[in-house]
Amino acid sequence: MADVASRWKVVVGALLVQLCLGAIYAWSVFTPGLEDAGWSKTETQIVFSVGLALFAIVMVFAGRKLADWGPQRLALAGGITLGVGYFIAGFDGGTNFWLVLLGVGLIGGSGIGLAYVVPIAVGMRWFPDKKGMITGVAVAGFGFGALGWVKLAGSWGDLIDTIGLDGTFMVYGVAFAVLVVIGSIWMKMPPEGWVPEGFVAPKVVGEGGEDFTPQEMLRTPQFHLISLTFLVSAGAGLMAIGSMKLYPTEALMDNGLSFDRADAIAGTAMAVFFSLANGLGRLAWGVIGDRLGRKTSVVTMAATQGVFLLLFTAMAGNEWTLYLFAALIGFNFGGNFALFPALTADEFGNGAVGKNYPWVFLSYGAGGIIFPILGGWLGDAGRYSTAFVITGVLCVLGAAAASLVFPPHRDEAQKPFSVHGFLHNAHLFEKERTTA
Repeated sequence: MADVASRWKVVVGALLVQLCLGAIYAWSVFTPGLEDAGWSKTETQIVFSVGLALFAIVMVFAGRKLADWGPQRLALAGGITLGVGYFIAGFDGGTNFWLVLLGVGLIGGSGIGLAYVVPIAVGMRWFPDKKGMITGVAVAGFGFGALGWVKLAGSWGDLIDTIGLDGTFMVYGVAFAVLVVIGSIWMKMPPEGWVPEGFVAPKVVGEGGEDFTPQEMLRTPQFHLISLTFLVSAGAGLMAIGSMKLYPTEALMDNGLSFDRADAIAGTAMAVFFSLANGLGRLAWGVIGDRLGRKTSVVTMAATQGVFLLLFTAMAGNEWTLYLFAALIGFNFGGNFALFPALTADEFGNGAVGKNYPWVFLSYGAGGIIFPILGGWLGDAGRYSTAFVITGVLCVLGAAAASLVFPPHRDEAQKPFSVHGFLHNAHLFEKERTTA
């Protein structure tokens, strides 16, 4: 019988894997050097967006192959693919747009997509009693990883200054492959039928007890409401990641700071405050979701994110308010990756989350295409503030969409959608909840 220590080994493996996959969020540390080499802001965001899109698209394939390949092989394939991608990006000085797009965007993004679902699916099987907590822990490494890789390339390791963009890409490629291979050792599902001591199986409605197939899930309005909220909430954060270094630098210089001082402050805001809060938010929102309920937590997170983004344009030009709002936006952004997998499990089944969550995650990929490129395009036009206003408003609308979500009934997946049927099932859920 699986012992308690086994499931904590899974946590160690999950953190190692996710620390490397989070490298995509360290992309901003490379953008100044690429701009110095002649890249436009839009080109830097195209690579970032392609990486995010491949991440989401390949994750659907990974979810389908999880049972066939097994979590260890899937994580191993993802780590090697990610490592090879970054190594390729280092050829030709690390500044060739097409090689970097191929290596970091297409191949690297695919590697992240192959491995990302593994720690989440394995973790939920070992921790059905703490879904939010384990999801938060599993994805916290993704957020904290960005901080480590940014600082190693910059002020901690000075890799870019010492060995150049090309050398840094290649060193990271080797490191990613090695660490994910080690982490994959513990990516194993528990024995069939195993549950933690004292765990009681959930009720069918609203607690993950009824497994929907992806085809059934796609027919429900809940899937589309959740996906819409994820699209705007995660997309806004991705736009902020792409712009968090460049926009504040300009705003601080407009307030009289030298370029070197403004660049250093903006770099600290992104590499320390945003990245640290991103990791902490994944842990904290996972626990909050277990306590308050996933729906309430998602609505709160998206609504407050909208407010923070709207206020950010007035705060980016001052060092201390920049640090504060970079942390707040990062904290809420991190919460997406703890709350949405657990919400998907609540709505569509704990046992089916490995297959179902990748479909929800496609909205993240769409957000990764739309919003960073929007930010880069408006940045090239000198209108960064407009991008933050647009995303702030959309996050508030996303919170409104999430407020309409309630657990689906099986018949919703068997019939064409109708407003009457949706409202009828909402009434049934409230009746079941109040009489439970």
